[in-house]
Amino acid sequence: MTHEQRALVCVIDDDESVREALPALLRKLGFESSGFSSAEDFLASGWADRTECLVLDVAMPRMSGPELHAELKRRGLSRPVVFITAWPEEALRSRLIAQGAVACLRKPFTDTALNEAVHRALASR
Repeated sequence: MTHEQRALVCVIDDDESVREALPALLRKLGFESSGFSSAEDFLASGWADRTECLVLDVAMPRMSGPELHAELKRRGLSRPVVFITAWPEEALRSRLIAQGAVACLRKPFTDTALNEAVHRALASR
């Protein structure tokens, strides 16, 4: 198994079903994975230093996915990010990519799309 396949990928999403399903899928795909219900929970967990890739929901209460991405950069913890969103706007996707995201997947997305995005993110480190 390659290092990339055992990389720690954290999922931050306020939707419980997504937060349970995506880490399970990522583990099935060969990654280590954990889910967090909010950006604040993730920041307080101490996992940011160990995380090699983030899967972030765009729209969350309090701190959004893009705000968490910016906060991690501010702290010197720049990590590759795959955003996930239910919003269909292409302008949002383009803006997130311009701000450094590796991908922005629109819900619902396929297992293959997530796997490819995470592999691209890890290769970009």
